[in-house]
Amino acid sequence: MGLARAILIWAALAATLVVPVVIAGTSPLLAWREPIYIVAGFSGVIAMALLLLQPLLARGHLPGLRARRGRRLHAWVGGGLVAAVVVHVLGLWVTSPPDVVDALLFRSPTPFSAWGVVAMWAVFAAAALAALRRRIGVRPTVWRLFHFALAAVVVLGSVIHAMLIEGTMGTVSKAVLCALVLAAALKVAVDLRLWTLLTRRKA
Repeated sequence: MGLARAILIWAALAATLVVPVVIAGTSPLLAWREPIYIVAGFSGVIAMALLLLQPLLARGHLPGLRARRGRRLHAWVGGGLVAAVVVHVLGLWVTSPPDVVDALLFRSPTPFSAWGVVAMWAVFAAAALAALRRRIGVRPTVWRLFHFALAAVVVLGSVIHAMLIEGTMGTVSKAVLCALVLAAALKVAVDLRLWTLLTRRKA
């Protein structure tokens, strides 16, 4: 891959990740909000941005981060994703405990809450599965399929959660980010299917 193409890819990715955060920071909805609520909201935006990086790192689609290096960073970004989700939920808990309890018990009248909770538990489950990978003792193919299944739930739940919320994220930037997250996850799904077919042919 040429240097110019690599620079272009990284610049486009950086813009995709930074623009939604900047737009959220200029939202008039932040006026008169408590600092902890603002932190919680930005943690959600950052979590969506990190979600775009995960499939790209896992499959080595970013210049300079192929194979082992990309997977190693994928693990670190996964930890950051978990941390962002925790901060997001804890921040909302501090500002409004009853709303968080209703969301966790699937009693909230807002549809986006249920999707967010499903995505949250899937994030935790995917992280736990990754942490226990060596102890589980399952075949790599089976582990990848389970991990991707959980990741798919995270992506779908997070995208629906974000799109249903009329919050600080800009409408257009949010839609673009969500579309790219879905596209990246779909690319990984196609890669895994092709890889599985190849291994079956060799068997």
